[in-house]
Amino acid sequence: MTVAVAPDALNAGDTAWLLVATALVLLMTPALAIFYGGMVRAKSVLNMLMMSFVAIAVVTVVWIAFGYSLAFGGDVGGGLLGDLGSVFMAGTKPADLHGTVPELLFMAFQLTFAILTVALISGAIADRTRFKAWVLFCAVWVACVYVPLAHWVWGPDGWIAHRLGALDFAGGLVVEINCGAAGMAVALVLGPRIGFKRDPMRPHNLPLVVLGAGLLWFGWFGFNGGSALGANGLAAQALVNTQAAGCTALLGWLAVEKRRDGHATTLGAASGAVAGLVAITPACGVVDMPGAMVIGLVAGVLCSFAVGWKHRFGYDDSLDVVGVHYVGGVVGTLLIGLFAADGVTGGPAGLLHGGGAALLGKQLVAIVVVSAFSFGVTYTIAKVIDRTIGFRAHADHEQRGLDLAVHAESAYDLTAFAGTKRTPGPTWRPSPKPAEDLDLD
Repeated sequence: MTVAVAPDALNAGDTAWLLVATALVLLMTPALAIFYGGMVRAKSVLNMLMMSFVAIAVVTVVWIAFGYSLAFGGDVGGGLLGDLGSVFMAGTKPADLHGTVPELLFMAFQLTFAILTVALISGAIADRTRFKAWVLFCAVWVACVYVPLAHWVWGPDGWIAHRLGALDFAGGLVVEINCGAAGMAVALVLGPRIGFKRDPMRPHNLPLVVLGAGLLWFGWFGFNGGSALGANGLAAQALVNTQAAGCTALLGWLAVEKRRDGHATTLGAASGAVAGLVAITPACGVVDMPGAMVIGLVAGVLCSFAVGWKHRFGYDDSLDVVGVHYVGGVVGTLLIGLFAADGVTGGPAGLLHGGGAALLGKQLVAIVVVSAFSFGVTYTIAKVIDRTIGFRAHADHEQRGLDLAVHAESAYDLTAFAGTKRTPGPTWRPSPKPAEDLDLD
């Protein structure tokens, strides 16, 4: 994501486009909720939706309070962290600019990325997470993991971008690899779902999965195109690269499914498209169209195999955050070292465009460092939460379904409310004592 030097005046076209892009990226979190909600079992679909929606609220408060300032404030730690000059955005006026757009708008655009990254992690621990622990995790994780990485890659003097020289246009490192490594960490802390490897645990509503994937695809144009921070040719390049990679990945995933399983599935189509969109995210403003199509195809094929690794190695990544987002993010970030085109970047070029192997090495170092940092800090955070208030839902709640046990609601079985004080209706409220706080031991 480019960080422009402040010019003399606001550009109305750039501002209008970034306003639209910000709304598109915010839409991606409810879209993710629908996508994930269709993939879980029916008894926990509302809990899955709630995990995404509460992330919007928690991350927004943290980001405005101090997250944005530490991520994008003036560097105070040798490229590691920003200052506290914009706490609660105090003193920031509507006329203050970041590049050609209002700084308040830039802050809001970056906020939507932070929200989505946190929400993505929930897919790795679906069906078995204590809700209040998730709320606490959202706040601590965005402050301790997302904020530093955003500064390293996109900050005004972040060390990955400005000292190492690695490229990440729209979030391969900060969003995709970060959430994938974090998802693996929390999945290991919580352990597998009851019945993992034994019960099928199939998606309960494939139309919701496809609808969510379609809305994610729509929002991704704001995610990637908006990262140009202007209504310009770079935004157009990012947009068409996004479309190309999503399509080639979808076709690649379906080809693998057809050859391996004999059937091309709707779940495969949705997952393949998302894999391609993930992979092109870091590269969309860095590579040309042929490069984008190859990146998408490679991601679609590799991710279709990667989602099966959890059964082979025994980690329960419920909704394939590691298999799609981590692997797809690695593919896109690493292949920048091959396909970066100087005609697009205005400078650095990959190996296949005459730039040598130096950029490929920088991309690899960035991947390793971000993966290790995200996994290590996330594992520590999750362990502390688990040892203090408990991160894993009670076994009885998990088997009954988190919708009823935690939220006293059900998306499909209204008779389940028989044990509550009132039947559901416009003014219905659950019993005052939350079910997750009952002592069932």
